[in-house]
Amino acid sequence: MIEELPEYAERVLAAAELIPPGKVMTYGDVAEWLDEGGPRQVGRVMTLYGSAVPWWRVVRADGRFLPGHEQRALAHYREEGTPLRYANRASTGHAPRLDLARARWHTEDVSPE
Repeated sequence: MIEELPEYAERVLAAAELIPPGKVMTYGDVAEWLDEGGPRQVGRVMTLYGSAVPWWRVVRADGRFLPGHEQRALAHYREEGTPLRYANRASTGHAPRLDLARARWHTEDVSPE
């Protein structure tokens, strides 16, 4: 038996599907765009139900990759040409981050419905 998704979850997942390849929205961006919930609620929906949508396009506000999914996300970002920032060799971690200034999708002319 397939369980029906809560309406809010359906809206979050539909928003994730609208984000174009090579662009991202933060959890807070999605909540603001939907005019409902907040970053934590969007993150919870993505954790529970996001595997069937382009989950790598809904991201943390600091540009860091989702813990535990870094390599899969990086492969998607490279494939889609998503702008990244690379750490210099002197910094700890060396892991790239999303360049949110260039990668963030601006939704002024797009309705989430």
